[in-house]
Amino acid sequence: MLALARTVVHRDLLLALRRRSDVGTALLFFAIVASLFPLGVGAEPNLLRAIAPGVIWVAALLSSMLSLGRLFAADYADGTLEQMLLAAAPLGVVVAAKTFAHWLVSGLPLVAIAPLIALQYDLAPGLYGVLALSLLLGTPVLSLIGAIGAALTLGLRGGGVLLALLVLPLYVPVLILGAGAVEMAGAGLDPEGELLLLGAALVVAAAFSPWAIAAALRISME
Repeated sequence: MLALARTVVHRDLLLALRRRSDVGTALLFFAIVASLFPLGVGAEPNLLRAIAPGVIWVAALLSSMLSLGRLFAADYADGTLEQMLLAAAPLGVVVAAKTFAHWLVSGLPLVAIAPLIALQYDLAPGLYGVLALSLLLGTPVLSLIGAIGAALTLGLRGGGVLLALLVLPLYVPVLILGAGAVEMAGAGLDPEGELLLLGAALVVAAAFSPWAIAAALRISME
């Protein structure tokens, strides 16, 4: 199973490298959305520090959603997904590997550039690590939850709107915990509680989401 997962991840990363514009679009969207708020609300330092965690997390959430529609679309269009469903390999392992590859392409770069974006908000240097850690724990949860919605709306006309309606309510707890961890650290309090809850959410999502995604794909293919 590990060899199968490595093969799927390697394949999806190679395909992503051939579509660099898709990866660049999500990163550019994140940078633009997060950078527009300082221009819109003004340069008052205290206000920027107060809104920074929420703005950066909302921008990361929307950027993660931007690429969800492409998670299974290409495999669905060329028939690869049907072969995956018919193969002897566990479908849950395949979709878990595909979701991990999606996060490596769309989520991990957000974690890397978020501290640079935070410079615009004059965050205290000690908060950059908390921000990066909260995104590192939270963005995989966004990918796993979003993959369930992407599987359910696969092949539907107007699926992008339906996908947003399905996953946005489920993203709210992750958003609250992620932004709350940075706000707690900024207030001089211990953010460990929020970070532990994010870690627990990641463990639960990693354990159960692949099988939910596999079931949703079977429903969509029928």
